[in-house]
Amino acid sequence: MAGEATDHAQIMRAANASLTFQQQGGRRSGSSIGQRSAELKRQHVLRKLVRASLAVAVILFAATVTGITIGGIGLGGFVLTLLAVMVAAGFLATYPRLKVPDLAALNQGDVRATVGRTQLWLEAQRPTLPVPASRQLDAIGVRLDALGVQLAVIDPAEPAVGDVRRLIGEHLPGMVASYTRIPAHLRNEQRGGKTADQQLTEGLSRITDEIDALSRKLAEGDIDALATEARYLDYRYGNALEDQGKLTGPV
Repeated sequence: MAGEATDHAQIMRAANASLTFQQQGGRRSGSSIGQRSAELKRQHVLRKLVRASLAVAVILFAATVTGITIGGIGLGGFVLTLLAVMVAAGFLATYPRLKVPDLAALNQGDVRATVGRTQLWLEAQRPTLPVPASRQLDAIGVRLDALGVQLAVIDPAEPAVGDVRRLIGEHLPGMVASYTRIPAHLRNEQRGGKTADQQLTEGLSRITDEIDALSRKLAEGDIDALATEARYLDYRYGNALEDQGKLTGPV
């Protein structure tokens, strides 16, 4: 009975989450789950715009030189130039598309690169995930951004950095990849008392908790330093401020 009640509660929570998500606009498969992946997308768009602008400039320059050389390009030349500009700008503003990183390449390069690639990869998998798990990726993306900022100022040789890299570059995407390889019609079948959807959602929750724990671990030094500085300031200036308050008295 207790197990049935637990399953019922989980089903109701999932249903409520799904209803709320759909009321808020449904699955946002194209949105970014983190600042780092959004920045990678902006850089990609900027590079495409630069290439398109250069192509347009080359076409206009060629048309101008041709017109000067032959004494004008005429209406036909103008139309051809306009078509060439439109085709080049449209093609280069669309292609190449942003490539989704390969699973094996996520944990390469510096930590910021790992964070960005993992976020991009997770965004690409999001449309295939159940709604509760899809929503969890947004929370994970925010935590990955914060973790990336912390790791940027920490020695890469620190053991904690290796733990983080394995978690976000291997374990997290590995769990999602395992789920996506399961045929869709088998994901709602119970195995060991739980469906694949439930196992994924619970696994992502555990990873979220682990990211929080690692973030606290990395911040311990800064928190201790802040506490030490606060105690020093209180010792150095606290009594002086109190004495000053006594001397000035109420106005």
